[in-house]
Amino acid sequence: MIALLLLALVAHSSAVPLPSGDKDNQNLAEKYLRHFYGLPAGLQGRQGASNPFETKIKEMQRFFKLKVTGNLDDNTLDLMKQARCGVPDIGEYNHFPRHLKWQNNNVTFRILNYTPDLKKSDVDRAIRNALNVWADVTPLTFKKLHVGNADIMISFGSKEHGDYNPFDGPDGLLAHAYPPGQGIGGDTHFDEDEHWTKDSSAYNLFVVAAHELGHALGMSHSANAGALMYPIYTFTTGYPLSEDDIEGIQALYGPNPNPRKVKPKPDAPNKCDPRLSFDAVTELRGETIIFKDRFYWRIHPQMVEPEQTLIKSTWPSIPNKVDAAYENSEKDIVIIFSGIRMWALNGYNLVDGYPKYIHKLGLPKTVRKVDAAVYIRDTGKTLLFTEEEYWSYDEATGTMDSGYPRTIEEDFPGMDDEVDAAAYHYGYLYFFHEQLQYEYSYTSRKVMRILRTNSILNC
Repeated sequence: MIALLLLALVAHSSAVPLPSGDKDNQNLAEKYLRHFYGLPAGLQGRQGASNPFETKIKEMQRFFKLKVTGNLDDNTLDLMKQARCGVPDIGEYNHFPRHLKWQNNNVTFRILNYTPDLKKSDVDRAIRNALNVWADVTPLTFKKLHVGNADIMISFGSKEHGDYNPFDGPDGLLAHAYPPGQGIGGDTHFDEDEHWTKDSSAYNLFVVAAHELGHALGMSHSANAGALMYPIYTFTTGYPLSEDDIEGIQALYGPNPNPRKVKPKPDAPNKCDPRLSFDAVTELRGETIIFKDRFYWRIHPQMVEPEQTLIKSTWPSIPNKVDAAYENSEKDIVIIFSGIRMWALNGYNLVDGYPKYIHKLGLPKTVRKVDAAVYIRDTGKTLLFTEEEYWSYDEATGTMDSGYPRTIEEDFPGMDDEVDAAAYHYGYLYFFHEQLQYEYSYTSRKVMRILRTNSILNC
C-alpha cells in the first residue's frame, strides 16, 4: 500500500505560485488521491483531459456521487478532510486481487494489544460484537485465540506500526485492514492516536471495528452512504448493516443457514429517484436541510451539489426518523420533531433542556406526531400540519391561536389534503407531498406552480 505521508507537492502552475491556502489544499488532495485512488507520484501539473490529477478527482467524485467536475471544489475538499478508513476506495490499488475470502468458515482472531482509552473488557466486547454483525448473516463463526497466529490479528498502533502503511496522527485515517490471505492478510490495525470510545463522544470502536473487520473478511468499500462499508466514518446506533452490506458479504460466503432476525438499515436515498419524497425541510442559517430516512441533505448557496450525511453522525441524540422541522431565524433556533418529542438546535448544536413533548406547544394529546412545520416570518406564526389539519402557533406569545385546527383543504385550495414537509421563501409556501412540490402564494391563496419534489436537489 502506498504510504500516505511520503509524498511530494505538485505545483498547479510553474509560472504563478499558489496562495498558501491553495497550496495546502492541493497538497492534501494529492496525498488523498495517491493513497485512495492510485494517483502516480512525481507528476507535473498540466491542463487538459490527460491530466492524471483531474482524472483521479473525477474518479473520486464519481465514487462519492458528487458532481463530476474534475476540479478541487468545496464539496470534494470537504469530503477529503473527513475522518475515514485507511483502505483505498479502488480495489486495484490495494495490492491484492479482488474477491478474496477465507476458505474456512471457522475464522480465528486474536487481540494482540489494547488501547488505554477503554477497559480491556470493553475492547473485547466491541470486537466480539463487530464480528457477530457479520456472523449474523453468514455461515461464519469466530474463535478467539490468546496465543499463536490467528487468521485475523488485531492491534493498536500509531504512525509507522510495522506494515509500512503508517497512520497520520489524530483524525484523518482511523484504522485499516487487509483482505483474507496468508501473512498480513486479515490483520486489522487501529490508530492509537485516536481517542476510542464506546459512545458517540469520540470515535466509536465498535462502529470502526465492524467496518474494518468487513475488509478482513473480503469486503471492499461501498459507494452507498448508508452502508457500513462506506469509507467515511459516521456514528450509528442499532444494527449497522444495510442491504448493500448484506448482499456483499453473502456474495462471498452465502447466507446464514440458521437465519437470525436482523433489520437492515435502508440504503441511502438517491436524490434523483423520481419516486423520492421528503420527511422534513428546514432552513438553518442560510442553508437548506432536507431530511429523508436516517439521512439529511445540506444545500448551501456556495456548494455545487447537495451534501448527504447521516443524521446520527451530526446529532447522535436525535432519532433516525425526523417527522418535521422549522427554523425561527429571529430566535436563531431550529425545532426538530420526531413522534411526540421535539428537539431544539442553535446552529448545529443541541439546546439544553430538550427534548420536550410536542404538547407543550398546545397541541392536544390526541396528536402523536407533526407531519410538517413552517415558520412564516412575515406573520410571526408557525404552521403545524398533522394529517388533514393544521394549527397556528404564535411564536411571540408561545401559544396556539384560537380557532384551530383548521383543514388544509379549506385554507389551501389546490393543495393535497396532507403535507410531508413545508418551507417558506419570499411570500411563497412550498408544500411537499409524495413526489410533488407545490409553490403556493400565501397572499393570493393559490397554487402557482407544481414541481417535482427533488427539483430542489438539482434533479
